[in-house]
Amino acid sequence: QVQLVESGGGLVQPGGSLRLSCAASGGTFSRYAMSWYRQAPGQERELVALITSPGDSTNYADSVKGRFTISRDNAKNTVYLQMNSLKPEDTAVYYCKAVWALAGRAYWGQGTQVTVSS
Repeated sequence: QVQLVESGGGLVQPGGSLRLSCAASGGTFSRYAMSWYRQAPGQERELVALITSPGDSTNYADSVKGRFTISRDNAKNTVYLQMNSLKPEDTAVYYCKAVWALAGRAYWGQGTQVTVSS
């Protein structure tokens, strides 16, 4: 069982930056592909960014390409989401997810609120 704890959310003005962290425990972190999702009120949860287990490949939603960067530190069992040039439409609860596809295992964090407003 993997536990995921997100942190780093908060209130930021448009154009500002935030760095989210997701710390994992209880499993072999390097086996898991990691991703960030977000869910705004009244909307479905959507994939924001994904990074493979060794960290050699990433993928982003079109809406965040060029502004967000996902990275991981397997030695610290942590995945990050650097968010720059934030827009009000980025306001949402951000969740991290760990997936070990070969074992059919997936885990979610509890989420962290990001609010972009002046």
